[in-house]
Amino acid sequence: MRTSTRTVPLRWRIAEEEEEGRLFGDDEVVERHVGRGEFRRMEFLHVNARSILNRVPEASRVPFRWTINAYRGCSHACTYCFARPTHEYLGLGIGEDFERRIVVKVNAVERLRHELSSSRWLGEHVAMGTNTDPYQPAEGKYHLTRGVIEVLGERENPFSILTKSTLVLRDLAVLAQAARRTDVRVNLSVGTLDRGVWKMSEPGTPPPERRLEAVRRLNEAGIPCGVLVAPVLPGLSDAPGQLEQIGAAAAEAGAVSVTPIALHLRRGVRDHYLAWLSSVRPDLVPLYEGRFRRAYQPEDEQRRIAETVHRAFRRAGGSAAAHGDTSWRQDAAWRADESSTRESPPGAEQLRFSC
Repeated sequence: MRTSTRTVPLRWRIAEEEEEGRLFGDDEVVERHVGRGEFRRMEFLHVNARSILNRVPEASRVPFRWTINAYRGCSHACTYCFARPTHEYLGLGIGEDFERRIVVKVNAVERLRHELSSSRWLGEHVAMGTNTDPYQPAEGKYHLTRGVIEVLGERENPFSILTKSTLVLRDLAVLAQAARRTDVRVNLSVGTLDRGVWKMSEPGTPPPERRLEAVRRLNEAGIPCGVLVAPVLPGLSDAPGQLEQIGAAAAEAGAVSVTPIALHLRRGVRDHYLAWLSSVRPDLVPLYEGRFRRAYQPEDEQRRIAETVHRAFRRAGGSAAAHGDTSWRQDAAWRADESSTRESPPGAEQLRFSC
């Protein structure tokens, strides 16, 4: 890994307690690491976060108020990822920059120890995976998520993780130990079992079958793990047979819950996704242009998707009471760690439904 130090013209205002502070300023030196081997064509921008616990706005309809995001950007390269515009707020692009230039909060574990030691901290639930995946490939090098889990477990602080990565199994013992001390919950995001759709739309992620195996292993280890069927893509993964297949597979993997989420496309992501769709399935563009006159698909379509998956989950032996809370709208939490900045668009939260 080659290292260089130079001025990187990025901007990043941080959490509300910092007011006008910045994680790093326009003229501040950032350490830039150029990846080699499995990380070739990637860059890692090392920053020292002033705060690692991010408060979620009170208006967000989610059952937790705090999040941790040790990384920004994600090499999973999911075409639909709602977090892509967060790179734009750093002065980077939402396309290849988001996938190849990863911001790494190298002091995340140390900051967390400090912040949990504060007399003001009340031990509230902390969610991870609310912006970009905490177990994306960069975690294999930096081990920040593992460190965060160890600290939360030591402090008996409840937490949850949402990921698309089987790398979570590397920390199986650490998670199991934490689960014996406090409430721990994991969700694996598996949008489809169609390998063609998977390879096209989320090329940097592990195969869906391996993710379902991770669900099984996590539950067997005493770590409650559910499946987030997200996002369901119109014309690609929303056929009744496809939805029934993933619902049944979630039950067979022992998922404690299943939560289907229909694709939504917000500003910025919509243009990126439609440009990609035009290159791989131009025949579907008219469907999307008609369906996405606003960010969300019609409620009857969202309901159809949820009911189909839930029905298949029950038929395959899944608990009737374990469907997940589908009353949450996907805009309930997006970019929690930037929610207080003046650069954030209104209503921009989407926690839990990370790509």
